Amino acid sequence: MSMTMPLRLAGEQAQEILRLTGGVIGYGGRPVLNGVDFVLRQGEVVAVLGSNGSGKSTLVKGLLRQARLTRGDLEVFGTPAGRFHQWWRIGYVPQRQAVGGGIPVTVTEVVSSGRLARTRPWRRFTGEDRSAVADAIATVGLAGLERHNLATLSGGQQRRVLIARALAARPEVLVMDEPTAGVDAASQESLAATLADLVRRGTTVLLVAHELGPVASLVSRIVVVRDGAVVYDGEPRGHPSEGSEHDHPHGQNDATSPFGLEG
Repeated sequence: MSMTMPLRLAGEQAQEILRLTGGVIGYGGRPVLNGVDFVLRQGEVVAVLGSNGSGKSTLVKGLLRQARLTRGDLEVFGTPAGRFHQWWRIGYVPQRQAVGGGIPVTVTEVVSSGRLARTRPWRRFTGEDRSAVADAIATVGLAGLERHNLATLSGGQQRRVLIARALAARPEVLVMDEPTAGVDAASQESLAATLADLVRRGTTVLLVAHELGPVASLVSRIVVVRDGAVVYDGEPRGHPSEGSEHDHPHGQNDATSPFGLEG
C-alpha cells in the first residue's frame, strides 16, 4: 500500500511531548526498566519494538502513568507529569481491553465515552461533542455502523472503534499498544490506512509493535527495548530487531493513571 509521508518538523525545532530521563519503571515494587531515557516530539511516528518480556509495553505504560515510575523525571508537553492535567491531549488505545462488560453497546456509545476526557461526567452532550464522535467514527472508516452492536463487529473493526474512542477527545497524540495484533491482514491494512490519514493530518503517533507490517512506511523512528533497557533509538533502517513476540503484562496496574485503564 502506498502512503504519502507528511512533512516532519526538525527534531531540534519540534515541541517535546513526552520526555523521560533516567526512568525506573515497574509493577508492585519490581523494576522492569532501569535508567531509561526517551523523548517523543511533535510530528513523529515512533515505534517501540522488543521481544516478549523486554519491557516495551511497560515503557509506554510508564509514560502514561499506568506503570509506576519509581525513579527519574517525566515531563508531558514540557510540564512535570505530576502537575500536568490536560491528559485529553494524549489518546490511548490499549492492546487488550474488554468494552461493555458483556452489556450490549453500540459503536456510538463506545466512541462517545471518549469525550469524557474533555467534559464533565454530569454535563449533557453538546453539538460539538456529537460532531467529534461522528468525525472520529468516520476517520476510522466505520461510518454507517454507528448503531451496530460492538459484539457483532470483527476484531479489526472493534480495534478501530477503540481508536475512534481515543480520537473522540481530539487529541494531539495517539498512543497505541500493538494496534495490528490479533487481526487479519485486511484489517491490518485498514488500520494502517487510518493511521496514514491521521499522520497526514499532523497527529503524533507512538506505538508498541512486535512487527511493523503495513505501518512500516509511516514510522520515522524506532526504539528497541531489550532486557529492561533501550538498546537502539534511531532511524528504522538497520535497527537491531529482536523478533516478533509480544510483551505480556507484568502485573496489575498499581499506579494512578489519567486514562483509568489497566494495561
